[in-house]
Amino acid sequence: MSLSSSHSAASTPLLDSINTPADLRLLNERQLPQLCAEVREFLLNSVSQSSGHLASGLGTVELTVALHYVYSTPHDQLVWDVGHQAYPHKILTGRKDRLHTIRQKDGLHPFPWRPESEYDTLSVGHSSTSISAALGMAIAAQRNNTQQKVVSIIGDGAITAGMAFEALNHAGDIKPDMLVILNDNDMSISENVGALNNHLARVLSGKVYTSIREGGKKLLQGMPGISHLASRAEEHMKGMVAPGTIFEELGFNYIGPIDGHDVNLLVDTLRNMRSLKGPQFLHIVTRKGKGYAPAENDPIGYHGVPKFDPSQTSLPSKKAATPSYSKVFGDWLCEMAAIDEKLMAVTPAMREGSGMVEFSQKFPHQYFDVAIAEQHAVTFGAGLAIGGYNPVVAIYSTFLQRGYDQLIHDVALQNLPVLFAIDRAGIVGADGPTHQGAFDISYMRCVPNLVIMTPSDENECRNMLFTGHLHQGPAAVRYPRGNGTGIAMDEQMQKLEIGKGRMVREGKKVAILNFGTLLSEVMSCAEGIDASVADMRFVKPLDTALIDALAADHDLLVSVEENVIAGGAGSAVSEYLAQHGKTAQMLHIGLPDEFIKHGSQEEIRAELMLDAAGLEAQIKQRMDTM
Repeated sequence: MSLSSSHSAASTPLLDSINTPADLRLLNERQLPQLCAEVREFLLNSVSQSSGHLASGLGTVELTVALHYVYSTPHDQLVWDVGHQAYPHKILTGRKDRLHTIRQKDGLHPFPWRPESEYDTLSVGHSSTSISAALGMAIAAQRNNTQQKVVSIIGDGAITAGMAFEALNHAGDIKPDMLVILNDNDMSISENVGALNNHLARVLSGKVYTSIREGGKKLLQGMPGISHLASRAEEHMKGMVAPGTIFEELGFNYIGPIDGHDVNLLVDTLRNMRSLKGPQFLHIVTRKGKGYAPAENDPIGYHGVPKFDPSQTSLPSKKAATPSYSKVFGDWLCEMAAIDEKLMAVTPAMREGSGMVEFSQKFPHQYFDVAIAEQHAVTFGAGLAIGGYNPVVAIYSTFLQRGYDQLIHDVALQNLPVLFAIDRAGIVGADGPTHQGAFDISYMRCVPNLVIMTPSDENECRNMLFTGHLHQGPAAVRYPRGNGTGIAMDEQMQKLEIGKGRMVREGKKVAILNFGTLLSEVMSCAEGIDASVADMRFVKPLDTALIDALAADHDLLVSVEENVIAGGAGSAVSEYLAQHGKTAQMLHIGLPDEFIKHGSQEEIRAELMLDAAGLEAQIKQRMDTM
């Protein structure tokens, strides 16, 4: 069924009667297709008027209805992976009247969130966590004899991560009663193989099975009880790519693939599987953006959408006055690769988000998307460096957390020249606590050998990327989500002196040490209080000569950063002063010791007093107490 293109709210009589899944379970099974149509219509109308994630939710409508129809939620526990696919889940669990507030300040959280609803069993945002959590829940339910059923829903992209296979391997060993549902919406499949009677061709050509075919034998080597399979690899090659073989070998009872948009088939299958003992695996095939043609045709473009008119066949064009920092990075990558054939760019499945589309097309042999595997991305970069190449690992701040051991053990310990281009550093806005880049300065600053740079504008960002690329050791450049300042770019890239800051304003009494892109707010604040401003540029190594000079001439040093205060750049300044017996009054301004909620970047910065007015108020308050 195709969705209406009308702006007006759709007629949803069945959905209007449902406030909880208990109400859903009162429906006749024959009514479920109509309910699915209403949920899909409601989702499109709501998200088009409020913005948010769209295509993923459109693809999981039937699955969500079937799960809540068959399972006694919230007693039975559903564990959603990532969370983009959980909008229909929110609609059916008492939150449809607030869906228009999703991702907005004080509105619904963008992902499943435990404090928000008893139906949200795991707070999520990062991928590939669902099977591990569901396994823990299943063991707890078994030990507590609660008779709870536990279901993990994971996408074909998320299951490429090593963490998912670690959990599958463990579950197959201890054999709890649990169900894993693989939502296979492989976007590379063309329409002509989408019919259920051609599902085998779809599965064998999909990216998830391609990766399993190539890596499956290595994965199975050394696993207890199945080493014979790895030793007879050629004989079993055909079996390795057939649906379910690898999951059966991991100890699961595999069912599928089945049509994930046939709600009655899903209900029958789930009802049968609900009573089965041991670990179960259900493979469903869905279409991202299902029911809304523009989203089906462009599932990447309609993954996260602004406000738009559903009657139009395309999203409104984004006419940014200045380039985003992601684009600045992508442009630099192309510029650098044109003169350095040894540059190798690595991304853990964030080509679009990290601004690497053009690079991947122009330099395909220097581009590596390693799928959702951040640990592998970092160590793969280390291997490239050992081989004499110049790797650039493009990764979000919040995702680099997942590769922290590799950053320490495989890159910094060996002092390898790997450049980390850290996108989404600081406040990211609507994606909320799971995605705020709040910790990277703190968790990187304690690592030896690592140079950490904080550009204040897009020109500085380009020059720092160039500097880090030339540096013969590990380096990181952190930059925010959003657009640059519009500053003119240098005609030629400039190599900066490592550990050297710059003075940008001379004032009296107060010296503000700026780390990063809050510089414009800092300058506005400084004008109001006649403060000196130093753009420090480097968190590690610090410009200690500049700190000494400012400490000698000012009554108060103020550090400003969009990172947690604990262990951040300001802490580095205080540590230096204390270690060298220097006395100076310090005020650290940054992110508080709490997880930062969702809202626009401007709203959150204002609330945390990181705008010009907030900075001035904090400094004046401190001066009044001196």
